[in-house]
Amino acid sequence: MQNIKKILIIRCGALGDLVYSTSVLDALRLEYGEDIKIDFVSTPSSSKLFEYDKRVNKIFFLKHKKIPIFFSSQKKAIINESKKEPYDILINFEMGKQFKSLVENIVANRKIGWFSENINITKTHMVEICKEFYSSIVSKENLGNSFPRLIGENFEKIQEKLSLPNEYIIISPSNSHNKKKGINYRAWRHENWKEFLNLLPKEMKIVVIGAKGEEHFFEPLKPYNSNVIDLVGKISIPQMVSIIENAKALVVTDTGTAHIASAVNTSVFCLIGPTPAVQTGPYKTPFNEVTIISAGLECSPCYKTEVMKACKDNLCMKNISAKMVIDELIKSKVIV
Repeated sequence: MQNIKKILIIRCGALGDLVYSTSVLDALRLEYGEDIKIDFVSTPSSSKLFEYDKRVNKIFFLKHKKIPIFFSSQKKAIINESKKEPYDILINFEMGKQFKSLVENIVANRKIGWFSENINITKTHMVEICKEFYSSIVSKENLGNSFPRLIGENFEKIQEKLSLPNEYIIISPSNSHNKKKGINYRAWRHENWKEFLNLLPKEMKIVVIGAKGEEHFFEPLKPYNSNVIDLVGKISIPQMVSIIENAKALVVTDTGTAHIASAVNTSVFCLIGPTPAVQTGPYKTPFNEVTIISAGLECSPCYKTEVMKACKDNLCMKNISAKMVIDELIKSKVIV
């Protein structure tokens, strides 16, 4: 085992992007021992994923990525830390040119990833692509035994505080594109969600989750049936991780909560239309169950293409019926 004691990782994307990269934590611990210090550079909101994760030693917040080093106290703090005690390895997952100067100025004995090496991307799914970034410093065996994994807040405390039942399923109707102008191509229509809620067995407890500030998105789904527990805007990210982990299943569109479910091995039923499920959908491992529900249109996936821009009806999501989702839950015995 090499004498590697301190590693810095840069990953500053949205919540799902950070989940993709978390397999690196177990991979490094398997390779270099559990005492290794792993520091992370991430955005303030997404890095809340690590609040209860003892695998991460220190988090450097980077809110404004494009600000030059000279004007960025956050970038200076990262660089100064590396000057005081150089890192053994820097792993950079970020491809944006705004990270180039940061990578160049951080002091590390070895730098891998974008701007430091020629990365030959041969894999399809984002989790596997992340693994390719650090495959040169981790054995094939340890690479194969590492998957995205998250650690949330203590569930018993959350359950008592929120009066959660022992058995429930979660629906997560919103996504990160809710506030963007125009069509939210990843969204399932409110009418579909409402029909789906009404088709679920009335004795089944349903937990509805959504981020703080998204409350307006959920208004068309109300009034809820008496079996629905509304947690929209009421829980933190670490609490959400544990609530998802202890659920029987999660029903969701292509967004961060889907990736959280796959990382905590909760059965996830993901409604996908324009996005490529094989690349950005919830990641399948030997320990979880991932069901992709799609209308199967020939024009899908079309994400960020001219086909999507020309689409005014979002048929690939519109054509997923509530009954299709119910049938999948029955098939997987979530509904008995």
